[in-house]
Amino acid sequence: MTVGALVDFLKNQSEKGLSHVYLSEQARNAVKSAIKFHKKQSTQAVQAPTVSAPDHQLAAPARPTRPERPAPQADPPVVPVAPITNPSLELPAGSKDEQIFALKEISAAWPVAMQLGTLRNKPVFSSGPTNATLLIIGDSPGFDDELKSAPFMGKAGQKLNQILKAMGIGREAVYLTNICKLRPSSPGQTTNTRKPSQAEIDAYLPILKKELEIIQPSCLIILGATATQALIPSTQPIATLVGTWQEYMGIPARITYHPNFLLRNEENITAKRKLWEDMLAVMERLDLAISEKQRNFFK
Repeated sequence: MTVGALVDFLKNQSEKGLSHVYLSEQARNAVKSAIKFHKKQSTQAVQAPTVSAPDHQLAAPARPTRPERPAPQADPPVVPVAPITNPSLELPAGSKDEQIFALKEISAAWPVAMQLGTLRNKPVFSSGPTNATLLIIGDSPGFDDELKSAPFMGKAGQKLNQILKAMGIGREAVYLTNICKLRPSSPGQTTNTRKPSQAEIDAYLPILKKELEIIQPSCLIILGATATQALIPSTQPIATLVGTWQEYMGIPARITYHPNFLLRNEENITAKRKLWEDMLAVMERLDLAISEKQRNFFK
């Protein structure tokens, strides 16, 4: 009996109400084989591809398409930018006072300094008579200088006033100026002032040189390390240069401590003595009378 015939026979017996039939060992093995075969065929039917074409005709999966690259754009044309140049420092003919006034006006909007963006916007130019024989140079204005639009107006200025008074010449007889004509700025700035950068100093050197051409002093006093390093080509430290005569633009220049240094070092008698010796040397250079009291001030 074939498997198919056996299945038909079992169905017929079931329809007649029989729930059990006797099967020989051979028949039972045939039924088991038929069930295994049927399960195998069912599994293959589920896993088989739905495409009826032969394997070699199956379409390959489509490759993902890459987005098209945008066409390279040409670089924008380079537009030449003219470098910022300083206005002419050729001043109109006139008196020293008129020329210093004209220079002050030019300095207030000096392009090279303006483009730095590191300086404040209230000019502090100079003070003192234009016929002065003594010219004192610092590095840059401070808070009080900016407030009063004149150099050496804070505590350092008060100390300088005391020194000049002890020399017997007074502030009103001396031309006072700084290299930088604007106060250097810094984040969160209040009354503090940083020292000017090299770029800020370089921006204002042409103005200072023109000042000296106009005033034509007999003698300079250069205060502190920053101003000295900007004007005197030397690798020596300020402590070595203090007490020496140098030269700037053909003018004798005495190097000494900035009054701020004395304020920060009140107990430094050596520094005070050296500064006073510098002042005596300046008085001798200017042929000013020196009293015994002045000469023996620190003896």
